[in-house]
Amino acid sequence: MDTKIKVENLNFFYDKFQALKNINMYVYEKQVTALIGPSGCGKSTLIRVFNRMCDMIPRISTEGKIMFGGENILEPSIDVVKLRRDIGMVFQKPNPFPKTIFQNIAYGLEIQGRKDKNFIYHRVEESLKRAALWNDVKDRLHTSALGMSGGQQQRLCIARALAVEPKVILFDEPCASLDPISTAKIEELILELKKNYTILIVTHNMQQASRVSDYTAFMYLGDMVELGDTNQVFTVPKNKKTEEYLTGVFG
Repeated sequence: MDTKIKVENLNFFYDKFQALKNINMYVYEKQVTALIGPSGCGKSTLIRVFNRMCDMIPRISTEGKIMFGGENILEPSIDVVKLRRDIGMVFQKPNPFPKTIFQNIAYGLEIQGRKDKNFIYHRVEESLKRAALWNDVKDRLHTSALGMSGGQQQRLCIARALAVEPKVILFDEPCASLDPISTAKIEELILELKKNYTILIVTHNMQQASRVSDYTAFMYLGDMVELGDTNQVFTVPKNKKTEEYLTGVFG
């Protein structure tokens, strides 16, 4: 199995509070890795470190390495704009721009300096198809994205991330605000996307983690307690704390 990202001795601090404690993990290429654990355990912080979203928060500090593409992405010299193209992110709540459906997808390409209208149109179409949204919106590309349903808006945000051709996609509880039908569509989409992308998903829903992921990491109080094959973690966890969480002793 090829490694896409390697995390080595990662520590992360919000001022004096240590949110991540000596994290070591591999993220495998074209696989889905789920991060589970109770609220406040460091899951969302960890995936935000992967594309340096945490840089926007004052008084943070980071130690260790995250190796991606042969480079430590925590180095100050890293081009963060390029990094965020390579490692895209989809947030908990759909956040479409107050623009048309087409403009939402084209925006990232235009920021890159792409001017060829044919190229942009085909990339928009391709991204919407990959996000299983094209048939829903092909006749209303120039209407506001804000008129879409919540589930459609979330798939639009996924299409927007896909348009700039990332190598990795981070999902931070992408179904938290969606109904069960929309959730099922997003899960189907994640399983389809892993054919071409490496995926990390933070989820509070353990059933969702078991359905969509190949690997599962259980986090608790900033520690990565256990990381392994999803089936193994859920059926024969190696750590007592993992077992207690999965059986509802705490959470």
